[in-house]
Amino acid sequence: MTQNRRWRRVLIALFVVVIAFTGYHAVRTVSDAIYWNAHRDEPIERWMTIGYVAHSYHVPPHVLHQALNLPPMPDRRPLGRIARESGRSMNQIEAKLKYAIVHARPPYPAPGPPPRPFMPSPSSSSPAK
Repeated sequence: MTQNRRWRRVLIALFVVVIAFTGYHAVRTVSDAIYWNAHRDEPIERWMTIGYVAHSYHVPPHVLHQALNLPPMPDRRPLGRIARESGRSMNQIEAKLKYAIVHARPPYPAPGPPPRPFMPSPSSSSPAK
């Protein structure tokens, strides 16, 4: 009987650990998803990488690499370091990136026709007999 209780306690402890592990990662995943959705078209700053800016502004990273005359391979350096190493100011880097972003994005679609006013059908407006 004591052997059976010991196994039961071990199984319960393992179950609690698995539930805690799953809950922790579920909360982390949801919080990361909420956090990431809040970062659309963020102002460009020194700490950002080209990949981060590309993801935030929905443009391909190679467009931003080309705007800064960098090879089109992944570059994990922050923009401040890229500016310092290329001898440019952060304002120049930001201006080039913004120009590339504006020209890489598709233009906004033309607005559709205005909605038609609601007109009840003649059969629904006649009084019931």
